[in-house]
Amino acid sequence: MKSPASASWKAPLKFRMPTAENLIPIRLDIEVDGQRYKDAFTWNPYDPDSEVVMFAKRTVKDLKLSPGFLPQIVQSIQSQLATFRSYEGQDMYVGDKIIPIKLDLQVNHIVIRDQFLWDLNNFDSDPEEFARTLCKDLGIEDPEVEPAIAFAIREQLYEIAIQNVTTARENRISKKGRRAAEHFTPSKASGAALDLMKLFSFGSSVVRKRKEWDYYKPVLDLLSNGDVHALEAKEERSG
Repeated sequence: MKSPASASWKAPLKFRMPTAENLIPIRLDIEVDGQRYKDAFTWNPYDPDSEVVMFAKRTVKDLKLSPGFLPQIVQSIQSQLATFRSYEGQDMYVGDKIIPIKLDLQVNHIVIRDQFLWDLNNFDSDPEEFARTLCKDLGIEDPEVEPAIAFAIREQLYEIAIQNVTTARENRISKKGRRAAEHFTPSKASGAALDLMKLFSFGSSVVRKRKEWDYYKPVLDLLSNGDVHALEAKEERSG
């Protein structure tokens, strides 16, 4: 369902990801007996909890991890799902909201940096489709880059959705906040957001402002084996 562009603070929505599929980002960073497992992926919060256990068992088996990883993987995923579900049914205010999405990723030998605007009111948006298009346009063939881009977008959209729940809660609790919501007067910032809405074509969720194409165009760097090893060593020291 796509929310109309004229959505206002008078009409809160129920919490959900502002995308076509209500998938949530899951991050794992687990260490057991000197062995470390890191991963990032999306999960359907409406899948049965038994899927979490099955996923953990397959992961431990396929990656030949020690048995101690099994309960920790299950606990970490279930905890993140519980956090998401704790917001379900709560109001979230979106309004005419355009947000910047930033990418700064290293996947294997590829570093990609990008910045663009995303329409939170388009509930038909598809981060995975955007990632496929971006990889195709940049000639990226590494199959791990596309899901990493989609995940980074979903992670930022998830954070914004939670912030919108907090805003709705504060406005509901505060009488002053309620009056401000009911008699909302567009500020300079909101006026700018309304102007940005005009940049979006029907059904579009992403835009690059023409005058900023040179500044916001994607940057793609290729790393040598030495660069990758150096970055991995740095991450291990900081971790």
